[in-house]
Amino acid sequence: MRPVNVRFTPSFLQEAGDASRWQHEGDNEPTGEKMTESGGYVEVESGIPYESVRELRKKGHDVRFDVGGYGGYQAIRVEMHDGQRVYVGASESRKDGMAAGY
Repeated sequence: MRPVNVRFTPSFLQEAGDASRWQHEGDNEPTGEKMTESGGYVEVESGIPYESVRELRKKGHDVRFDVGGYGGYQAIRVEMHDGQRVYVGASESRKDGMAAGY
């Protein structure tokens, strides 16, 4: 998987949200539904390097490509700069929406 470089710069929130995502499906659920016999599968967005997908498959994982279903976000971070409060916002670039602070 591709980790996001955690630097707290003004663009950090947007970079983190724009990073390619992955999710595991078919596992045990909090509702009590049991995992499938196959152990589930991993869905990845197209930005995940194919070398990562290949390595996961070599280890026996069922890896599939997906274009959605990951949800969205809007985020606001409050930072202090020279004693002044500064709001930094970011929003899901794959959907409509915006982050706003005042």
